[in-house]
Amino acid sequence: MRITGYRTLSTVQEWGRPVGDANGVFVDGVVPVPIVIVETDAGISGVGLGPHVEIERIFAAIDGEDPRAVTTLYDRMLRHTFKAGHAGPVFGTIGALDTALWDIKAQAAGEPLWRLLGGRDRRVPAYASGLDIGLTDDELVSTYEVYARHGLRAAKLKGGLDIERDRHRLCLVREVLTEAGHGLRPGLMLDVNEAWTRKQAVRHVCELERTLDLIWIEEPVRRWDAEGLATVGRGIRASVATGENLTGLEQYRPLIAAGAVDIVQMAAVWGVTHFLRASALAHAHDLPVSPIGNSPVGLLHAATSVPNHLTSELQDLRPPAGVSIDLHVEDGAFVLGDSPGLGVLVDEDRIREATRRPQTQTTEGPNVRPERAGRRLLAGVDGIAPVRQVPVGPLNSHNAVSPTAHH
Repeated sequence: MRITGYRTLSTVQEWGRPVGDANGVFVDGVVPVPIVIVETDAGISGVGLGPHVEIERIFAAIDGEDPRAVTTLYDRMLRHTFKAGHAGPVFGTIGALDTALWDIKAQAAGEPLWRLLGGRDRRVPAYASGLDIGLTDDELVSTYEVYARHGLRAAKLKGGLDIERDRHRLCLVREVLTEAGHGLRPGLMLDVNEAWTRKQAVRHVCELERTLDLIWIEEPVRRWDAEGLATVGRGIRASVATGENLTGLEQYRPLIAAGAVDIVQMAAVWGVTHFLRASALAHAHDLPVSPIGNSPVGLLHAATSVPNHLTSELQDLRPPAGVSIDLHVEDGAFVLGDSPGLGVLVDEDRIREATRRPQTQTTEGPNVRPERAGRRLLAGVDGIAPVRQVPVGPLNSHNAVSPTAHH
């Protein structure tokens, strides 16, 4: 079997409500989802959900190769980015291609990827994550009531702009999940997306912990600040979770060596091989791992095969437009199906004909760090208020809806 080409296209995740974090909000809830499809001479195609930045240069590393040699092809792709470095969307492109290759390998074996990787249980524990900072109180409650009906008993809220607002919203969700769990205490987490300084983080979390029990605080300071993350961890009761924006084992090592991370996270778009390697590194230090992303299907399969998986992020309960995935959610877990490979099907005609286009890129949004992040004296400055006040913009500029093919 040989790799013969690839196609790229983009669809959208249609949330039907505002989504965002401390850095901004997509008011219309339409978020681009880039897709890569890798083709072979055996008629098997693999799907990767992730960027396709500089894909021609990276694809050259795997063109004509046997796709079943996934882990060595992953290293070939890394070597092809030697001078420029493998970071950001370039690392995401490697991850998307890597995920597509794992999909092909499992399809060729006639098995779902979770089984091929050595998973025993198809169930992957999950927590609810609504990207909810732009919601009113009523919308917040309604959103988490839906998660609760699917058995979710742990939730991660977006926050970091106002202590009392965060406390109020966490308490609202705690009530929803407590009622759904017939009085059992739910799990609560807070994600601030690198919005604080070290002192702000300790002050904010310690104040919340006067009345709330948090499982973890996510990305309290900058992703690379090992000393700062360790300082925060020593000053609070909650665990420190980080890693979704780290690309490569070399970026994890300083954090782990400094005792700066308690929950090791990996983004879905960085690929299956990266997840497996980072999980092994974390396991060597007795640390749990937790995948991040709206459609982490490749990482869900991989999570079944590692001994230190804690829980996986469940954002929207629906797949991206024009995409179907062989899994469902029940009793607080993703339940993977038996379809060979990832179990992902892409309806390219539906994507071309029906997909809503994200609004034009702006200078603000969840993917743009505010000018005064970490330097806010009062809550809600710079026009970034907790409810729906930041213009919408797509996650990146690589969102051409029409697919392109390369052979």
